[in-house]
Amino acid sequence: MKLILGLSLLAGMMVVKAQEHISSFNSLTLTYKFHPKFFINVEGQLRGIEDYTYPDYYEVKGGLGYYLTSNHKPFIGIGRYATYKDHSISKEEFRVWIQDVIDFKKGIVKFENRFRVEKSWFHDPQNNEDSQRMRYRYRLNITVPLNAKSVEPGTIFTNVYDEVFFVSPMKPTFARNRVYGGLGYQIDDNFGVAGGYLWQREFEAKGNKNLHFVYFALNINIDGTKNETKTFDFPGAD
Repeated sequence: MKLILGLSLLAGMMVVKAQEHISSFNSLTLTYKFHPKFFINVEGQLRGIEDYTYPDYYEVKGGLGYYLTSNHKPFIGIGRYATYKDHSISKEEFRVWIQDVIDFKKGIVKFENRFRVEKSWFHDPQNNEDSQRMRYRYRLNITVPLNAKSVEPGTIFTNVYDEVFFVSPMKPTFARNRVYGGLGYQIDDNFGVAGGYLWQREFEAKGNKNLHFVYFALNINIDGTKNETKTFDFPGAD
């Protein structure tokens, strides 16, 4: 774990420009497979965007997924999100979404394609203003085990992905690009950790903005079906 965090911090510091700073991105994810075809996923996040040590953004979300096949998993989710400024909430968001995840393997390399459509309702408590947004996302997520043929207990793996975001009715339509690279370790059947560097480019009408995150995640997988064939997925920064 210390190695993962150390490499993550080093990678982040190497690419951050002098006028920019490091932010924090911390995630806890629980996936519970309660039926051969159905699973529940819940996640909590804390981010320190303006200050690495002070969380000024959080989200709590969850949903229900369905295995059409072992490599095809549609999902529906719901969540609450809040952004803080000067130690008080500056934006609240309620979001629902549907997504489709299709993955395949080429040798030991796993490719995951995720398509998502989101509907968000925002409230600005400081100005008492409300707004809405549609957002469309696509992510290509690549995982490569380093000391095994697939991710299993005791496996160290590397992971990279690129995700693009499109919004409506706001402008510009191409709103964000998110790129991640890091390492992970599947501890046992239930617990895995991952850490790395995440670069986020915000395309805004008032000017573009770069965010540099040191990412750390704890992933918990519970299979209540007692299936002898287990799968271990890195959910990725979301």
